[in-house]
Amino acid sequence: MALKIKPLEDRVIVEAMAADEKTASGIILPDTAQEKPQQGTVLVVGPGKKDSSMTVKSGDKVLYGKYSGTEINHEGKDLLIMRESDILAII
Repeated sequence: MALKIKPLEDRVIVEAMAADEKTASGIILPDTAQEKPQQGTVLVVGPGKKDSSMTVKSGDKVLYGKYSGTEINHEGKDLLIMRESDILAII
């Protein structure tokens, strides 16, 4: 997916995975009860800061903090812009 957004410095754009709509026992959860996802796919990576390079790359599946990043809507997609330091792990 080619985005027309280019993140600056050590920021990345992540598309969050969909929230679980059912519990393990099969109970359907309403939107208000669904937990915010903490996993996503990196779409675009910034150039990094001048003294360090970026660890993640486009296409990586990542785990990030529950309240990390800033939510944006671009071309009908809900995306997150966050610093690379907000990413906890590549999975």
